[in-house]
This record gives sequence, C-alpha cells and structure tokens, in this order.
Amino acid sequence: MSQPESAIADAQAGGPSNGTPDKGQEPLAKLAERYGLRRAIARPSLPVYLRQLWERRHFVMTYATSRNVSKYSNSALGQLWQVLTPLMNAGIYWLMFGLILGADKGIQNYPAFLITGMFVFTYTQRSVSSGAKSISGNLSLIRALHFPRAALPFAYTIQEFQQLLISMGVLVALVLVTGEAPTWFWLLIPVALLLQTMFNVGASLVLARVGSTARDLNQLLPFIMRTWLYASGVFFSIQGKVVGAEGDVVRQWIADIMYFNPAAAYIELMRDLLMESHAPRPYIWYVCIFWAVFALIGGFWYFWRAEEKYGRG
Repeated sequence: MSQPESAIADAQAGGPSNGTPDKGQEPLAKLAERYGLRRAIARPSLPVYLRQLWERRHFVMTYATSRNVSKYSNSALGQLWQVLTPLMNAGIYWLMFGLILGADKGIQNYPAFLITGMFVFTYTQRSVSSGAKSISGNLSLIRALHFPRAALPFAYTIQEFQQLLISMGVLVALVLVTGEAPTWFWLLIPVALLLQTMFNVGASLVLARVGSTARDLNQLLPFIMRTWLYASGVFFSIQGKVVGAEGDVVRQWIADIMYFNPAAAYIELMRDLLMESHAPRPYIWYVCIFWAVFALIGGFWYFWRAEEKYGRG
C-alpha cells in the first residue's frame, strides 16, 4: 500500500493500520501534511495560476465564440442587433438631448460625438455587466470541471470584444459620413481599444467575485450603469457643461475629476482619435493607461484571492 493510501486508511480507521495501539485520531490537516497531500481545489500560487490560465486560452476563445454564435441565434436579425442596439440608443439620445434639450450646443459634429460615446460606453457596459454574472451564472460548469475560474470573466470580455469589432466598422463608416476625414491618429485606435479592453477585463474580474456572493448585484447593476452613463459625458460635453465659457478654476477641477472616470476617459480618447473637430483633452492618455494597468492587475489579484470559494454554497 502506498503512503497516500496508508494515510487514507489511517484516517478512516481512526489510527495507524500497522497494529500499533490507537493513540487517538491525528488531525486530518496534519496527516495530509505529513504524507504530502493537498486539497484538489486549493488555490494555486499566482504564477501557477497564470500558467494554468494561459494553457486554457483555447477554451476561453472557443467558449467566447460559441456564446457569440448562440446569443442571437433565435432572432431574425442575428448579430445585427449588436450594431442596431447602440444605434437606436444614440438615435433616442440625439432626439431627446440634441434636439429637445439642446445638449449639442457648442459641439462640432454632434452626431459623430454622440455615436462615438455610445459605442465606446456600450462596450464597457456590456463587458462589466456580463462579467458580473460570469461566476453566478455558470455554477454547474464550475462544480463539474476544474479550471481557473478567471477564464469565465476573460471569455465574457472577449465575447464583447468580438462583437465590438463589428460595431467599430459601423462607427468608422458613420464618422466618415458625418464629415470627419481620416488622420494618422486613426492608427492609434487599436491601442485605445487594447487599453479599454484591459480595463474591462479588470472590472469584470472584480464584479465577478462580488457577484458570486452578492446575488442582489444583478438587480442593482442596471441602476449603477445608468448613473455611470449619465456621468460619463456620452451625450454632452463635460468641459462645456461643467466649466462653460467662464473658465472658473473650481469648475475646472470638477471637470477634471469627471474626466478621471474611466468610462469618460476612454470615450474622450476615442473622440480625440476619430474626430479632428474634437479638441484633444490634455493627459487623457495617462488616465487611460493608469486605469488599464490598475484595473487589470488589481482586478486579477482580487479575483484570484477567492479562487477556492467559487462554486461553493
């Protein structure tokens, strides 16, 4: 009998199996440590966890792609809804805020301004919202298979990124139709999308851990996302509405704080790249890089710390 089998026999029998007198059952933790046994679901070290996640990269891509294919399989228009939804939202906001409330005053090429904001914000909104449900909505998969749980938030974000690629083609076409001309800054669009994707992954990991235990989060998310939408300058200029023509120092500080909002920062960055008529925002690249690195590293570490708890209860 091997040592691990002997350890199991000792634990089941309540003492050593070699005929020696029973001196009381040894604690299972110490018994496992003595024979070099470890829990099957124990959280691996961070380097090992990263390696395991990389080894499952094909699973992540396949899972994301299959969800993309099946998501709109029951609708007549299929994947077109990924483009139609933000376009319809942009049309409603243009009617309400652009025409009725006059939010377009002082903004050159307001249609391109609004559409860019809607497409960029929708990418983050959908990534974070789906990531929050990635653990709580896949308990049967988690309990049936052993794999790094971070693969699920990653797959959900990749799914949204795949859909974004279609939307970006439509966005570029609409921006051209509204009168913007291509510039060399358009070559930096993939870099901006990479930074936003890094942030989306980190935010999804954080909300995936929170959503795994706080089941009411899914009920609160629509209100949180709506508030985030209104605070991110999607359909109005933060600089124009907060600061205006007065140039007040206090109001400028408030505007700078609002631009530090990650959703507002990525929207502003994309507008700077796509629209020559849009005034570049100072230091916006630094804000976007900060949120991308901070969210990805901090979110991954926060999610990894609870690896053993996912799927329990």
